[in-house]
Amino acid sequence: MQEEKVFKDPVHKYIYVQDQTIWDLINTREFQRLRRIRQLGTSFLTFHGAEHSRFSHSLGVYEITRKIISQFERNQYDDWPAEERLLCLCAALLHDLGHGPFSHSIEKAFRMHHEDWTIRIVLGDTEVNEVLRRVSDDFPQRVAGVICKSYKEEIVVSLVSSQLDADRMDYLLRDAYFTGVNYGTFDLERILRVLRPYKGHIVVKESGMHAVEDYLMARYQMYWQVYFHPVTRSAEILLNKIFERAKGLYEDSYTFNFMLQPLQALFENRMKVHDYLALDEALMQTVLQFWSREADPILSDLCDRFLNRKLLKYMVLEPYEPYKLQRIIELMQKVDIDPASYMELDFPSDLAYDVYRPGQADEKLPILLYDGGRLTEITKKSEIVRSISSLQLGKHHVYYPEEWIGKLGLSGPEALLQLITD
Repeated sequence: MQEEKVFKDPVHKYIYVQDQTIWDLINTREFQRLRRIRQLGTSFLTFHGAEHSRFSHSLGVYEITRKIISQFERNQYDDWPAEERLLCLCAALLHDLGHGPFSHSIEKAFRMHHEDWTIRIVLGDTEVNEVLRRVSDDFPQRVAGVICKSYKEEIVVSLVSSQLDADRMDYLLRDAYFTGVNYGTFDLERILRVLRPYKGHIVVKESGMHAVEDYLMARYQMYWQVYFHPVTRSAEILLNKIFERAKGLYEDSYTFNFMLQPLQALFENRMKVHDYLALDEALMQTVLQFWSREADPILSDLCDRFLNRKLLKYMVLEPYEPYKLQRIIELMQKVDIDPASYMELDFPSDLAYDVYRPGQADEKLPILLYDGGRLTEITKKSEIVRSISSLQLGKHHVYYPEEWIGKLGLSGPEALLQLITD
């Protein structure tokens, strides 16, 4: 570019755009749509500051990737394939292009995945595809290959998608900033300084191990304190119940007072790229407003609960036994509450670091420490990482409407637990 473009950013201070292709991608309608998709889905109902978008996160991932590559280029590392620079930057920028409204909630209800939609947008009849084809005819396919992790160069994929990638580093810092917590903070600049390209891998200089430990602890804390917060999970469950109820009504030929064409395509599983791109959170908030006045009492009630933050309550069901859940279902039916619409058993779980196990399905590339030509998987050196890599501290939570316990004539959740355990 003749003149470098700069975005002011609360996390990285400045985001620098030096390539015309990147600038043109940012200005496509498909990328601008990400301004209308929240990064953290329903977390704004738990942390009121969590209103940031996929747009800002995508710029952040691009900027971290740019910084890593710049460091490789400054130090003239022979193992870095310099010709892949633009490919890495484009894949980093576009990696979340296919996210839908409220992120993962809509994916679960309609059994789709945002990565599939990202690939369809990159390869489809879109402005993004047009910009990428200006580089070369096969460039969209190469970008898609990096995003879906099938590209031949592991080192390129690792920058965008691995256990120590630009995506995770940005969302931890950005989500911590906007939720107002300190859990997600770590020394990004230190990590960037100790990354090295080596024999087709991205590795970490061994002296930087403690900075990586700090990063993995930040990820561990963010999942349990923010991403798996039970109030956020309650909102996600409620939203999923709304989508499932609406889909079921549509399949039963219910006549909606308010229905838009993109939703019809969604319900009928015939969405084209242009239909999907019409789905953003502004549209879905409007839909929920109208559906809160639908004739179907369950759909209208669920939408009203979500819009006005009358979320489902929860109780921990440990130790979990199937008979307890069956007893809860029976007690709901006793007072005419539909368990399928108002009850959910949830068990969140996550590994802060997944130890490399070759041959396993969905195997994760390891974090490798570099010391004078020797590579060592990080758990062989770090007791901290070895400890948290086996921790899955999820508990079974049952979500239910607050008024249910009162209808049973019980004084509170403790009395209910006693009743279903006896």
